[in-house]
Amino acid sequence: MSDSIVQVKDLWVEFKTDEGTVQAVKGATYDIPRGKTVGLVGESGSGKSVSSLAMMGLIPQPPGIIKQGEILFEGEDLLKKTESEMRKVRGNDISMIFQEPMTSLNPVFTVGDQIGETLRLHQKLNKKEADEKALDLLDKVGIPNPSQRIKSYPHEMSGGQRQRVMIAMAIACEPKLLIADEPTTALDVTIQKQILELLAKLQEDFNMSMLFITHDLALIGDIADDVIVMYKGDIVERGKCSKIFQNANHPYTRGLIACRPPLEHIPQRLPMVSDFMDESGKEKSFDNSKVQDRIIRPLGDSEILMEMKDIKKHFPIRGGIFGTVKDHVKAVDGVSLNVYKGRTLGLVGESGCGKTTLGRTVLRLIEPTEGQIIYDGEDITNYDKTQMREMRKKMQIIFQDPYASLNPRMTVGSSIMEPMVIHNLGGSRSERQDMAADLMKRVDLEPFHLNRYPHEFSGGQRQRICIARALAVKPDFIICDESVSALDVSVQAQVLNLLLDLQDEFNLTYIFISHDLAVVKFISDELAVMNGGKVVELADSRSIYENPQEDYTKKLLEAIPKGIPKELAGLAERKQ
Repeated sequence: MSDSIVQVKDLWVEFKTDEGTVQAVKGATYDIPRGKTVGLVGESGSGKSVSSLAMMGLIPQPPGIIKQGEILFEGEDLLKKTESEMRKVRGNDISMIFQEPMTSLNPVFTVGDQIGETLRLHQKLNKKEADEKALDLLDKVGIPNPSQRIKSYPHEMSGGQRQRVMIAMAIACEPKLLIADEPTTALDVTIQKQILELLAKLQEDFNMSMLFITHDLALIGDIADDVIVMYKGDIVERGKCSKIFQNANHPYTRGLIACRPPLEHIPQRLPMVSDFMDESGKEKSFDNSKVQDRIIRPLGDSEILMEMKDIKKHFPIRGGIFGTVKDHVKAVDGVSLNVYKGRTLGLVGESGCGKTTLGRTVLRLIEPTEGQIIYDGEDITNYDKTQMREMRKKMQIIFQDPYASLNPRMTVGSSIMEPMVIHNLGGSRSERQDMAADLMKRVDLEPFHLNRYPHEFSGGQRQRICIARALAVKPDFIICDESVSALDVSVQAQVLNLLLDLQDEFNLTYIFISHDLAVVKFISDELAVMNGGKVVELADSRSIYENPQEDYTKKLLEAIPKGIPKELAGLAERKQ
């Protein structure tokens, strides 16, 4: 019997599109050893998810075509199996955890029913037996109060709990191979760490093989034995994790290692994949060790732009037939902070800590329950709608999801010009078009793309369009709400560098909200750690990392992926 449970041989997958044929996977060949974890790494569009979907028999045909190749699972070619035969394999022998649990779970069934369905289908258990096994699985994956939560619907659970439910479904039949496709991308670093530890434990308990797909090499180092790096459909590097991190051969791999914000120092700008190779894949000479550290000026050198005084935002909990208020959720509970002109205040914490609610409250997108918001010397707490509309020229926000932030029926040019029209900027449509074209250049996009629609752009390009739209009214102050958390690490580096460049050019002031302490530390001058609606720690970004005072802050720091060895983090030097 082979030592590998899966052997992928010369796999070619292509998609027919209106613009022509796209080669998604080009001759991929790799093995997944029994009882081991293989990490599959690459940016969006690299082909990593497509190769796993081919393994599961989930490539839509058309437009997808598996042109040639073999995928041998325990010696049998999965590509030759009928759909009926593949149904017996999926969920039973090979299971998959998808990236977004909310879209993968059925909203009208309880989580217990959805886990039980898998057991009844593949293991022929009756309802009582399936319910008992589902209860045991929820306990195994660390869901609190499983006897109660088994009756919950997906919307009643947090993102981390929903991902645990997906894992419970995936391991229900004790599969021989588990495919985890970006299972932690949208999760807090603490929840991410818990999920990684859970997957590692379950793999050991069930002696499963695992294919772990991600864009973040640091995660791979925490969980995988071997790593495969894909770029534009090609496998460009493979080997043991430790070997790849210490001695990466391909410039693309070195770029992926380098563009993750380091914790040990704060560079002026993050290296990008384009620093290591050009678009054709040709290597460029780049020595990341020569990148200088950013000089962070003392906050005392700057004026205060915004003061938050004892801000509270409480949401009522209603119950009974008459909707009586029974209690309140204290989302923000007495926060006082200063934001300095031309500087960045980082807000960090887990989901539910109140950081996003605070950001929206200071912009008056939601009304504060108590407290004062003073902007540039003016108390804007009780401004009416007309006064706030005038203020919004000075205050903007960049949201987390670049896909949901743009109207799919409007060209990006119309989206960028819309704020100009609302605020009477630009004397004519022609003048506004010129301003929009200039903004596209500033965010490194082509002006002739103004007539395109959002679906024609990648996630990173869309986020840059959202930044251009925020800049359209020439604001002084921008809130970046998890604005890089959904992006590939390489694209994330580009957007973070762009935000710093724009800050230097326009003297912008930011509040940067994130759950990722490494990202916040890189971009922020001052850092506020939030927990339970309160600020539990406030200091400059270096001090928070070097000498955290609160146990909660220490927990956040410990949860940052440490897969890339400390001496290599942010120092992926060019191989001599």
